Amino acid sequence: MPYPTWEGSKGETGQTEDGAAESDYRERGTGGRLVCALEMEMTDRDSKVDCVNCDGLINRNGGDPAEISVPLSLPGKRTTLMEGDDLYRLRDRKLLLEDKKRLCALALGTALLGILLMIIHAEICPFVYIPGSNIALIINCSISLSTGCLLVLIMAFHYKDIRLFVNDHNQVDWRIAMTSHRVLVITMELLVCSIHPVGTYWKVGIHANSSSSAPLCVSNDHNKALLDMELLLSVLMFLRLYLVHRAILLHSKVLLSVSYRSIGSLNNINFTFRFVLKVLMNKHPARTLLVFILFFWLTASWMLTLCERKTQASTSHMDMAMWLIAITFLTVGYGDVAPTTSCGRAVCLFTGVMGVACTAMLVAVVTKKLALNKGEKHVHFFMLDIQISKRIHHAAANVLRECWLLHRTNLTKGNRGEQRRHQRCLLEAIRVFRHLRLKQRQLRDYVSEMVDLPKMQMIMCDLSANWNNSYRELEQRIHSMEQKLDELSRCFQQTTELLSQALHHRNPEIR
Repeated sequence: MPYPTWEGSKGETGQTEDGAAESDYRERGTGGRLVCALEMEMTDRDSKVDCVNCDGLINRNGGDPAEISVPLSLPGKRTTLMEGDDLYRLRDRKLLLEDKKRLCALALGTALLGILLMIIHAEICPFVYIPGSNIALIINCSISLSTGCLLVLIMAFHYKDIRLFVNDHNQVDWRIAMTSHRVLVITMELLVCSIHPVGTYWKVGIHANSSSSAPLCVSNDHNKALLDMELLLSVLMFLRLYLVHRAILLHSKVLLSVSYRSIGSLNNINFTFRFVLKVLMNKHPARTLLVFILFFWLTASWMLTLCERKTQASTSHMDMAMWLIAITFLTVGYGDVAPTTSCGRAVCLFTGVMGVACTAMLVAVVTKKLALNKGEKHVHFFMLDIQISKRIHHAAANVLRECWLLHRTNLTKGNRGEQRRHQRCLLEAIRVFRHLRLKQRQLRDYVSEMVDLPKMQMIMCDLSANWNNSYRELEQRIHSMEQKLDELSRCFQQTTELLSQALHHRNPEIR
């Protein structure tokens, strides 16, 4: 349904009397031709369209006439698509993606800062803190502050994600995007990111009336429950590292490339972290595995020392923890060192599982690196075929030579031992000849399997091209035959007319 529009109209409301301001407004208004159409749907069928001039609208970019915001529809009303709305949606989508990428980077940095503060708190606690010191409270307050900032950034990220969903699906009600799955994901992320050690607060509250209080990190503290709770919360802070996969996805060249997204949309490819990880493993497999293994090794070693620290065992030191994690990751297990706590056993168990998975990936990467590519395989098999052909020729010559020697021995009726020796040599030459022929057949079968599909594709392409050429040729011949038949019919018609005219002149009485 075409809508009435007015282009270049002047807004009667909101005009200023200042000539300079009016000229500036006109200069900005001439850059783009803006049309705003609003359809009001009434109860009866005869609905009218009221169009107003939108040149005077001021949007969020400071009154730039090239950008306007799409109005939200009221309940029972709907807004019609305006000319150029798709361009505005694409622009808004790009801005929302940039905001999501920025918020994800800030959230990851805040999460890493909180983890770093937690590590500093756990490492310097037994050596720096003294009874009555407020250093633990200051560091825990910093951890809590970073946690609050992280929660705000997570909420802002999901707000941008909901706006992006609304923009992609051309919906105006944000509640449509709030599915049960999305609500569950947001809730789980907020719960995971809110985990941080708060034992110092509890300890301050318990000893608020006492003159001096031992800090919670001291190993001889009488409250073991608070120690275990702080230890558990400190270990669970590493769950914030799930933000790494989101940052890799949003900052990857695969997602930022327009060509990737266009071709992927045509092939129904979802650009998830799994797809990005496959691309990274195909482009840089060794680098990706090395970075992951080193980071996991250091993180698991420190977690093991944190779990074993209160037992004062040998695994409470970083060097022994790194040794235990390494032999567990490689599934060697010498048995000289073992964890003593349940937390340490859980860390070692998880390390063993990750070691098996990384070993499988490492074997796949090494196999791919050592495998020959298509061109190398062709060269290698071609040279093998030539070598086997030469050996077959030598074996055939040996068979002929032994046959001739045996025949000459039979003719001369020489020594029987020499005759038997030539017979054994003939049988051995025949065996070698057959073995080489079998190897050549197996090699050619393997090569033919390797090139069957490309060869069949080339054959089918050639057949299709030949059929197309034959069809065009046949069409041309049929067309030329039709032309010749038309010429023959015209010639026959002219001949009959000439004959009738000649007969009419010779015998006028015949009609």
